[in-house]
Amino acid sequence: MSRNPITLEALEMLDAIERRGSFAKAAEELGKATSALSYLVQKLEEQLAITLFQRQGRRSVLTPAGRVLLEDGRNIVNATRLLADKAREVATGWEPSLRIAVESVVDQPTLFQQLHLFLQEHPTMELDVSECVLGGGWDALEHDRVDMVVGAPSPAPQQKGIRAIRLSENSMVPVIGTAHPLAKLAKQRTQLEQALPNIRRVITHDTTATASNTNIARTAGLVDGQLRFYVENTDQKLSAIIAGIGIGHLPAKRIAPLVKNGTLAILDLGEATAGEHFIAWKIAHKGNGLKALSQRLTSVNWD
Repeated sequence: MSRNPITLEALEMLDAIERRGSFAKAAEELGKATSALSYLVQKLEEQLAITLFQRQGRRSVLTPAGRVLLEDGRNIVNATRLLADKAREVATGWEPSLRIAVESVVDQPTLFQQLHLFLQEHPTMELDVSECVLGGGWDALEHDRVDMVVGAPSPAPQQKGIRAIRLSENSMVPVIGTAHPLAKLAKQRTQLEQALPNIRRVITHDTTATASNTNIARTAGLVDGQLRFYVENTDQKLSAIIAGIGIGHLPAKRIAPLVKNGTLAILDLGEATAGEHFIAWKIAHKGNGLKALSQRLTSVNWD
């Protein structure tokens, strides 16, 4: 098999010539003689049996074939630089990737803004974000399907080996969509309590994969009714309630604009349900990436 003439040096050479517009300026940048650079380009053209540059006045301009080689080549050069950075980070205790389970009631804009800032500081890190509901995050962490859980609800598991730090206290309020035929009862407590057994509940599935093995029973919302409508996450629950399918608890902060504009109405059933939420990881995980991300997320005001 003949040797591949397209090397990183050759790609960097093409990049310099295209950016600087001439062989002389590119040679100066690369620390080579202009004649040596011209020879290298000529040799590469002969080996590939294509023309890479053509003269336009005093400028050397890429041919269509040269343009393809340069554009794809730049991607290769950038990838090799990232690969080198990643290898150096792994050698100094940085994980190449982190798996993060996010509770569906977490303030998503705040979370993803922090993840964006984290990646700006550590561009070689790969993040894999998945959604969890109720006990699902704890379960995923316990069974090593994720490295970190964000927003997992209380109570935190008491087992040894898990570090849990309180993020916020998320107030959950019972609401009904104003499109629901019984929305007029939202502030009429006596009539509302009488009608409750016949109003459908919208309930999010607990994403715990090993429910038979978990030692903490979790539930949320108005679950004492006979009629139920199950959804996968808070977004679906919100949409179902807005559509008038049923009633349920939703994060007070998140639905405040919808209550204000009349899309949702808070049910007069007493005080809202308050619950703590945590960020957690296994103490045995000593990676610098996890350490840096956990420090960033625990420093944010989530309330």
